[in-house]
Amino acid sequence: MPKPEPHPRSGPYTRCDPHTRCGPHTRLPHTRLGPQARWASAAVATSAFCVQWDSFALSPALPVVRDALHGSATATPWVVSGYLLAAGSLMPVAGRLGDLYGRRRMLILGLSLFGVTSVLCALAPSLPLLVAARVGQGASGALIMPSGLALLTNTCPPGRARRVTGRALGLAGLATVCGPFLGGVLARSVSWRAVFWLTVPLALAAALCARRAAESRAPDAGPSLDAAGAVTATGALACLARWLDDTAAWAWVAGAALLGALFVRAERRSPAPLVDLALFRNRPYVALTVAGAVANSAIVALLYVVPLMLQRGQGWPGPAAGVAFLAPAAALAAGGPTAGRVRPAAAVPVMALCLAAAAAALGACEHASDTSALLLASTGAAAALGVAGGLALTGTQAAVRRERAGEASGVTKAVMTATAGAGLALTGTATTSGGGRPSLALPAAACLATAAALVLVRVRGRHRPARHG
Repeated sequence: MPKPEPHPRSGPYTRCDPHTRCGPHTRLPHTRLGPQARWASAAVATSAFCVQWDSFALSPALPVVRDALHGSATATPWVVSGYLLAAGSLMPVAGRLGDLYGRRRMLILGLSLFGVTSVLCALAPSLPLLVAARVGQGASGALIMPSGLALLTNTCPPGRARRVTGRALGLAGLATVCGPFLGGVLARSVSWRAVFWLTVPLALAAALCARRAAESRAPDAGPSLDAAGAVTATGALACLARWLDDTAAWAWVAGAALLGALFVRAERRSPAPLVDLALFRNRPYVALTVAGAVANSAIVALLYVVPLMLQRGQGWPGPAAGVAFLAPAAALAAGGPTAGRVRPAAAVPVMALCLAAAAAALGACEHASDTSALLLASTGAAAALGVAGGLALTGTQAAVRRERAGEASGVTKAVMTATAGAGLALTGTATTSGGGRPSLALPAAACLATAAALVLVRVRGRHRPARHG
C-alpha cells in the first residue's frame, strides 16, 4: 500500500502531522484534559507567575535595597538587569535542553534551582552577593519558561493546548502588572527580602505539580547539545540586551553582530544544531515573534509611564496610583486566555489588529486630559497588548511541530525578554531622571509600524504565486 503523500505545506516547523491532509483552517478535535495535563497546567501557571513576579516586583524596591545593603547607585540596577540578562540570553539553550533531555526534567530542575537561588537572594548580606544570586535566579528562570511551554504543548491534546497555555499566561500577566505595586508594598511594610521568600513555596508547589505531568522530549533532537551554537547564541543575545540597556554603547551592537554571524555559521555546519535555521523561514512564526517583542516592549513602557503620569501629572500618591492601575492589570491578565482562543490561521491578522488598537490607546494615554481618560486609555492599551503578548507564545507554539516546541519557545522567549528594555528606552528615561515627563509616543509608533508590516507581509503572502515541482 503506497504511503500517503505529505501535505505540501508540511515541514520540520509546520504544526500539522505530515501524513495528515490538514490546512490552515483545520480544526482539531476538542478533547478533555487528562490528569497529567492538568498537573502540567498547574505547574506552568505557577512557575510562570514566579518568573514574572521576580522580574518586576523588585524594581520599585531598589532604593530600599540600596539603603539596606549600602550599595552604589550604579551597581544597584544590576539586581534587576542581571536577572533579565541571564534569563533572556540563556533561553534558546534551555529550550534545546528540554527537547534533548526531557521538558519535565528541565522544568523541575529549573524550579528547584529557582527556589534555592530565591533563598540565597533573601539571605544575601551584600549587594554583590545579591546580584550574583539574581543572575543564578535568571538562569533558573530561563530553564523554566521554554521547558514549561513545550511541556504543556506536548501534554495537552492538540485541540486544547492553546487555551490551556493562554490561561497559564494570564496568571503570569497578573504578576507582571501587580508585581511592582505589591513588591513595593512588601519592601516598605515588611522587608525587601519578603519578595524572594514569597517565591520559595510557589516554586516548590510548581515542582510538585510538574512531577505528576507526563515527560516528553523530541525524538529527533540529536545526541548532544550544540556547544558552539549555545555559546554564540548566548553571547549575541547578551550583547543585544546590554545595548538596549545603554543605547549609546555601540560596541555591544558590533559584538552582537559578530557573534550572530558566528552563530549562523555554526548552525549551518552542525549535524544537530541548537536552532535549525529552517525555523526562520517559517513566516508566521517569525512574524509573531517579532510582533511579540514589540508588544512586550510596549507593555514595559506602559507599566513604567502610566503610574508616573498618575503621580506627577494627576498628583496621586504612589500606593493610590498602584491601586488605580488594577484595572489595566486585570485587562492585561485577561489577554492570555483570550489569545488562547484565537485559531492559528487567524493569529497574524489578530496580532496586527491588537497592535493597531494598542497604538491608538497609547496615543490616547499621551493626550489624556484627566485621570478617568488616562485609566480608560491605559486599560484599552493593556487589553490589546495582553492579547498580543499571549499570541506571541500560543501562536508560535501552534505554528511549529509539537516535537520542536522547546526549541521554538526558547527562541521566542529569548527575543521577547532581550528586547524588553527597548520599551524604557523609547519612553525617554533620561528625560524622566531630570524631572521631565516620559512619553508613550514612540512605543505607539512602534506598535503601529509593526501592525502595518504584518498586514503587508500577509497581503504579499496571499498574492505570491505558488511554486511547483
